[in-house]
Amino acid sequence: MSEPSSSPAVPTEAPADGKKPMSNLAQRVIFGVIGAVLLLGSVWYGSWTFALFFAAVQAKMLHEFYRMMREAGYKPAAILGICISLLIFFTVFIEKQFAHYDGGPENRIVRAAELTLIALALLLSVLLLLREMSAWPRENQSVVPFANVGVNLLGLFYVSLPMSLLSVVAFSGNSAEYDYRRIFALLFLVWCSDIGAYAAGKTFGKHKLAPSISPGKTWEGAIGGFLLTLVMGWALGFWLTDLSLPYRLVAAGTVAVFGPLGDLAESMLKRSVDIKDSGTIMPGHGGLLDRFDAFLFILPVLAVLQLLFGG
Repeated sequence: MSEPSSSPAVPTEAPADGKKPMSNLAQRVIFGVIGAVLLLGSVWYGSWTFALFFAAVQAKMLHEFYRMMREAGYKPAAILGICISLLIFFTVFIEKQFAHYDGGPENRIVRAAELTLIALALLLSVLLLLREMSAWPRENQSVVPFANVGVNLLGLFYVSLPMSLLSVVAFSGNSAEYDYRRIFALLFLVWCSDIGAYAAGKTFGKHKLAPSISPGKTWEGAIGGFLLTLVMGWALGFWLTDLSLPYRLVAAGTVAVFGPLGDLAESMLKRSVDIKDSGTIMPGHGGLLDRFDAFLFILPVLAVLQLLFGG
């Protein structure tokens, strides 16, 4: 316990307009509700609102990643990287959105659009190298130029490719048509993992899971999150009747295991550059990379499960 200060307390000045500043809890509630409404509404309304919303989300996540890399001394080409990420996202989305076209002019148009997006992504990737060549040598930079290119590509593999796999989840099933319920189910599983881990960790938590990365996480919390996520996986059978119980439980287990790993990876990233939050777009919640970090480890595994076993 620290000793009390001998100097008198200095009263804080009241705001000029006489209003009290909004508390952190109020900020979390208000912006959390706004974010949830935008998220669920975009997913529910249709495939294109889903795509536009998550394209913007993953672009902002990638921007936050590049900002953190700048804190570490790198100089990634953020605009080029974000353009490539959007091309990747919409290539996957268009492939899934129009997969039911078996032939005819519509199919040729879709294929032409996909090839155009892929070609643009490859050309922009070449521009990453040309950018470094034109700027070499940079002043006041300790890293080699290929490190900047590597950071750009790392952001695409870490953020953009996993988030692009959301379309694989959204267009799963026998009909291969957009099904908002599957994205809702994924969100419910992720939320149950977080809620279960928080509740069990607060109540029973004693053994630290990764104290050097995230001191607040415990093994008891991880077990609580795992169990509650499995319960949600079972309960989803009353809504997603076309999914078998084994598939739902495997998907729930995937979320419960790989979600916390995604969170730990992002915590390690933030600690490595000595920042608290990835961004400030959601007051009280941090950045979008803070909110969707679990998806970055969950989605690749769910996509593999979908490709191997269907569902």
